[in-house]
Amino acid sequence: MSIIKSFFIAFSIYSKIPVPQFEWKEEDMRYMMCFFPWIGGVIGLLLYGWCVLCQKCEIGMVCQVLMCGIIPLAVSGGFHVDGFMDTMDAFHSYQEKERKLEILKDSHIGAFAVIILALYSMIYLAAYSGIQNMVVLRIVCAGFFLSRTLSGIAVLVFPKAKKDGLLHTFDEVSRTRLVRNILLLQSIVCVVFMLAQSVVAGGLVAGMAFAVFGYYYQKTKKELGGITGDTAGYFVTVCEGAMAVMGALICILAVGV
Repeated sequence: MSIIKSFFIAFSIYSKIPVPQFEWKEEDMRYMMCFFPWIGGVIGLLLYGWCVLCQKCEIGMVCQVLMCGIIPLAVSGGFHVDGFMDTMDAFHSYQEKERKLEILKDSHIGAFAVIILALYSMIYLAAYSGIQNMVVLRIVCAGFFLSRTLSGIAVLVFPKAKKDGLLHTFDEVSRTRLVRNILLLQSIVCVVFMLAQSVVAGGLVAGMAFAVFGYYYQKTKKELGGITGDTAGYFVTVCEGAMAVMGALICILAVGV
């Protein structure tokens, strides 16, 4: 029963998909991180289905690309983008670590967050306009699942910047070998799927995700001393954008497709 409740809790926290509501208990959250990537799976399926529909019905490119930006936001409720914006304000404050952590907790939006989100959005939409190959599109859509498996692994193994907060709570209740192994297995299955579509294209897109994963570890350790709930959203956002850019480059340069 706790597994089913963990599924509902994951979708309740990380998505806007309607699920049954109930009082949360610590034991019910134990396997929550195992289901976090499934939300990415839903996003990937919806986005791929939308692009297939656009091809069948000859829907215009502008409409197609804009919906590629809207679908992840609609499903996640902007949860990860919020963390991305807070993290951008903190990183670009150029203050001491303690001050950066205070900025992360501040609910107000700074100028850097707005500017960088606008820049990111333009790059993200431009990338999807360049992904014209359906094989590459399937690989990039699978990336929504992969980014969340890596984010979940980071929650369990990366150093934490704070000893309190939502991320710390999730780490405490989910830190078991079983949860870590399930996340690792899901990431392997996802990468195998990407490689099965195209060894070269799948390897490049997955490689980009792991490169961002390594950068995430180094950047957060240097700037904050570890990760937080906000930086987890930052990672998911940057990772998905980077994979989209790689997918567009593969299509433009006709590498492995």
